[in-house]
Amino acid sequence: MTGRVDHAALRTNQAFIIGLLVVAFVVDRSWVVAFVALVMAVGTVQPRLALFQMIYRHLLRDRLVKPDVLADNPEPHRFSQGFGAAVLLVALGLFTVGAAVAAWAVVAVVVLLAAINLFAAFCVGCFLYYWLARLEISGFTATPMEGTVPGMKPR
Repeated sequence: MTGRVDHAALRTNQAFIIGLLVVAFVVDRSWVVAFVALVMAVGTVQPRLALFQMIYRHLLRDRLVKPDVLADNPEPHRFSQGFGAAVLLVALGLFTVGAAVAAWAVVAVVVLLAAINLFAAFCVGCFLYYWLARLEISGFTATPMEGTVPGMKPR
């Protein structure tokens, strides 16, 4: 299925994720990690309720951020966000058992992947989604559009 995706909304989402997780580390507050994980999980399950993208749509779009709507598949982006939420849940589990250093390392992975997406315009989670689709894993049905994923061609 091919749709249209506002990449400015995705970049805004990534910026909030990075910013809040960095603040969480600096002030050493795992509850901020839990908040970001919750926002990401809710946005994955119900995209219209994605808080950071709602902020973009209702406050930032056309005022501070210009829309960047492209022909794209929304499914890989939702998968990527859900995967990020799951990784943050692992970090929260590590916090719970007292492994704070490991937890912050896991949080750093999410920050790094979000930063790659924001600054290099390469969605690692989307790339993973497309590889799973290529392997014909059930539930992974979207295929990349021509030129949207380096190294991958549509089937």
